[in-house]
Amino acid sequence: MVELKSESALAAMREAGRVVADALAAVQGAAAVGVSLLELDEVAREVLRKAGASSPFLGYRPAFAPVPFPAVICASVNDAVVHGIPDGLRLRDGDLVSIDCGALLDGWAGDAAVSFTVGVPAEADVRLIETAERALEAGIAAAVVGNRLGDIGHAVARVARAGRYGLLEGFGGHGIGRRMHEDPHVPNEGRPGRGYPLRPGLVLAIEPMLMAGGRDDHRIDPDGWTLRTVDGSRAAHVEHTVAITEDGPRILTLP
Repeated sequence: MVELKSESALAAMREAGRVVADALAAVQGAAAVGVSLLELDEVAREVLRKAGASSPFLGYRPAFAPVPFPAVICASVNDAVVHGIPDGLRLRDGDLVSIDCGALLDGWAGDAAVSFTVGVPAEADVRLIETAERALEAGIAAAVVGNRLGDIGHAVARVARAGRYGLLEGFGGHGIGRRMHEDPHVPNEGRPGRGYPLRPGLVLAIEPMLMAGGRDDHRIDPDGWTLRTVDGSRAAHVEHTVAITEDGPRILTLP
């Protein structure tokens, strides 16, 4: 069931979104050569703790997962697309890192993701991340009253496909509110004018997942969570929580 949020609910979600933005900024600021993914998870935990927020990721176990997720961030490095579990891996010069983080504050959720490089970036990685960010911007620009979900997916895919990047098949964004994952599913590819209508109060997590090799399929690590490119190419994942309003899209996960 799709729930439309009131202005007071959107204000509460904006506060949860600020916590997510703060956590992502802190993690990116701490990411450096030699820092472990577990250390980055601790950085995010401390931001959540200080804000009085909890994590919708920690302990989350959807139907496909063999075990509950054990961290407050997803940390996906290089060929990992999404859902990477933080471990003792230490970052190396040139790594491409995608961090996904959520927060629950006063009963409302926020969810966002950022991709960046550590040390000296490869030009190809910079292009990949910039294209993912432009795809997200295009998806957000299409999130207006009168459009449909297909318009968002079409906008995202138009940018990604123009760069000859793959899009993670079967995965995309989602509704968000009291829970991190709510209806509707938000595909990263779609047909204009098709799908669920965008109405004021609808809140969506829009999240392009681009793969440099151009393929859409993926493989799953033995941990049952981490999704990787099949060809070993690098991936980028970016995301914002966005409210549909009469005045246009409102990003709730900005600082």
